[in-house]
Amino acid sequence: MTLTALPSTATVPSATRRDRPMAPAKVRILETALRLFYDEGIRATGVDLLIAESSVTKATFYKHFGSKDRLVLDYVEIQRQRGEAALEEAIGDARGAAATIGRIVDMVESTIEADGYRGCPFMNAAAEYPDRQHPVRLVTAAYTDHVAARLASVFASLGHALPGAAADELTLAINGAYAWSYMADDVAARAGLRLVAERLIAECSATR
Repeated sequence: MTLTALPSTATVPSATRRDRPMAPAKVRILETALRLFYDEGIRATGVDLLIAESSVTKATFYKHFGSKDRLVLDYVEIQRQRGEAALEEAIGDARGAAATIGRIVDMVESTIEADGYRGCPFMNAAAEYPDRQHPVRLVTAAYTDHVAARLASVFASLGHALPGAAADELTLAINGAYAWSYMADDVAARAGLRLVAERLIAECSATR
């Protein structure tokens, strides 16, 4: 599951885990990968295109990443970090079901309505790597597990009798909205998500 499709124009952090400035060329490569992997697809985007669009040399590309596979893993990891951060921002203080679930739904709708929306980046990436043990699939699975556990804890705090089941149902509704809005009717996709959210809100004891 994803809770944000992430705009293809989003930028990457300029520092590493040790808070050292990231080389400008590496930043450009990552930003290019975020755009092209999401817009065009991971496998459809070759190294030569990444190099040309990043305005770097082949030597510079391989100096920073070693291979396209390493860059792909960085791409899905950045998506995971941003997705988790977006979820936390939407959850907020989680003091009322209507406000909390409403913010999550609002975020999903704003993502769907954004220019350049191409569907869920995690579903898109998983579709390109059918082997569930592939490192890319391990990252997308870790994100899915995190979101499911986080939503279950939210529903528990909101007084839902079956927080795990509620989290699963909201997850399915969100993923359905992401997929259906891109494939077919975004109005119907958003309406369906709202209906599920409203029922789940009513099932919580902390409704406000």
